[in-house]
Amino acid sequence: MEHRFLPLSRAEMEARGWQEVDFVLVTGDAYVDHPSFGAAIIGRVLEREGYRVGVISQPDFSSCDSMRAFGRPKYGFFIGGGNVDSMVAHYSVAKVRRSRDEYTPGGVAGKRPDRCATVYTKLAKQAYPDLPVILGGLEASLRRFAHYDYWADEVMPSIMEQSGADIVSFGMSERQTVAIARRLAAGERADAITDVPGTCYMTDFAHLPPVYAECASYRRVREDKTAYAKACRIQMDNQDHVSGKPVVQKQSERYLVQNAPAAPLTRRELDEVYRLPFARAYHPSYEALGGVPAIREVEFSIAHNRGCFGGCNFCAITMHQGRRVTSRSADSVVEEAKLLTQLPNFKGYIHDVGGPTANFRLPSCRKQGTQGMCAGGKHCLAPSPCRELIVDHADYLAILRRVRALPGVKKVFIRSGIRYDYLMLDKDDSFFRELVRHHVSGQLKVAPEHCAPNTLRYMGKPPVEVFNRFAKKFYELTKQEGKQQYLVPYLMSSHPGSTLKDAVILAEYLYRHHMRPEQVQDFYPTPGTVSTCMYYTGLDPYTLKPVYVARDREEKAMQRALLQYYEPRNAQRVIKALQLVHREDLIPLLVPGAARARVQKKEIEVRLPQPARAKGRGAGRAREEGTWRREDGRRAGAKHRKGRR
Repeated sequence: MEHRFLPLSRAEMEARGWQEVDFVLVTGDAYVDHPSFGAAIIGRVLEREGYRVGVISQPDFSSCDSMRAFGRPKYGFFIGGGNVDSMVAHYSVAKVRRSRDEYTPGGVAGKRPDRCATVYTKLAKQAYPDLPVILGGLEASLRRFAHYDYWADEVMPSIMEQSGADIVSFGMSERQTVAIARRLAAGERADAITDVPGTCYMTDFAHLPPVYAECASYRRVREDKTAYAKACRIQMDNQDHVSGKPVVQKQSERYLVQNAPAAPLTRRELDEVYRLPFARAYHPSYEALGGVPAIREVEFSIAHNRGCFGGCNFCAITMHQGRRVTSRSADSVVEEAKLLTQLPNFKGYIHDVGGPTANFRLPSCRKQGTQGMCAGGKHCLAPSPCRELIVDHADYLAILRRVRALPGVKKVFIRSGIRYDYLMLDKDDSFFRELVRHHVSGQLKVAPEHCAPNTLRYMGKPPVEVFNRFAKKFYELTKQEGKQQYLVPYLMSSHPGSTLKDAVILAEYLYRHHMRPEQVQDFYPTPGTVSTCMYYTGLDPYTLKPVYVARDREEKAMQRALLQYYEPRNAQRVIKALQLVHREDLIPLLVPGAARARVQKKEIEVRLPQPARAKGRGAGRAREEGTWRREDGRRAGAKHRKGRR
């Protein structure tokens, strides 16, 4: 009997003739057996090692009985929160509960708890107190140190202390998973497994490693924002497997020890991972529930690389995948593309051949192999490219040519991010020309994020002039090809360092360049980024100099409105922002005439004196004037009427 999926229930386990499983794999996502889902990779890697693995997906979190679905596992639990931090999956940046969860069958919200990695670990420990629990995945990786939690608006201790996990495996954890599984299967206790690169453990002072970098304790960073900023720098500077030291941080009583990161998988090892027998679909039990929406974005996409040396300060890749770029072989990518053409729903379109940054395939420089990645906040590309940077698109271009030549392939698109500043450094424009000719699906997503120099510096992004040169050449090449294609810029408001004046500069830039972005976002402070450190502390962790942070809700709303200045619904806030920075000259340009007239009329009426008493024919009009909405959105009428009585 063929078993396409790992068992998701006791019945499926028994159908394989198993009486027990060696490991239970718990995930906060639906079980999608596709290499874009971390739980699927870990499950298949364990299976390759010969272990029997059962999957518990989105368990009932009201009772630990859900952790007994397969009975007692022989060796222990591997637990992950899912592809997205559960708090991001649940809440918008405004802390409003989302109505959908793309990683749940049918897109239904509420099937996993807040901070699910912590909750699941506690449940597993309640069910089997003596069994080891290894906690991994994105949510655990980014919360492994004491961290600012935006949703609670407080500094929380390491997820190890909160959850009670025996080991935290951070980053892309294939190496760690295999090493830990082998040692547990050999009878070693979890508390003795303290030397695996890419893992964290808790210990006492007497058993700290002989050499380490220590950052301020949980209690200290909770009380002292300068200490928090310094701790952030120490953590960021030790995320390279060549140059990084173990990092120690005292929690409430015991010490968290982060071992040096694991070495990235080699090209051969990456090829082996992507050759594993993934079903490339969600479990069939979800079909009646409407399937799993998240599969649509990746079903016909190929990841050819890992890591990103772009180093944007707001991105969590540094603390998870890391800054070192590793990539699969061309043959491996082409073989996966051939496999996609055989899938029943394939229509001839490969949606992406990409990764964290699509056009990175090589290490950023030759020195990193022996000296490690540069520390101290240095970036490979911004504010200006490093002189040691290797710029070469030849290998990536050769892969794209082979994939689009496959029988049955009509188009190969690139939908993950193109790092345009890296592209502009390539003296050979062959890739740029073929990108425009073959690989844009009408719109190409790029991420200038902002244009104000001050804001870009704090983001770790290049000057906007680089984007301008890129955009100019893109449209020139598009015109030469006789196509109608457009750039879709990703833009961000209220990033640390962005003042209201900076936001107005961006709005004027968008107007001058005839850009009307449809997708914009307010800065979202998630754990594990330099930008979140700046948001919480108001300090640059590398200089300890103050950084302006927009915290007022109305100012944040104005910054966001300025990104879509042309929308009539934003007129009131756009006008208010322009008045506050004394740029009234932009009002006729940025605010549509009809919307401007409505706002100006409203402002005049709001400023009318509120009558203490209304008599005669004007009484109705006076009462109406007392119910206009003020700029903060609250009704003014109730207060006025109370005062009148």
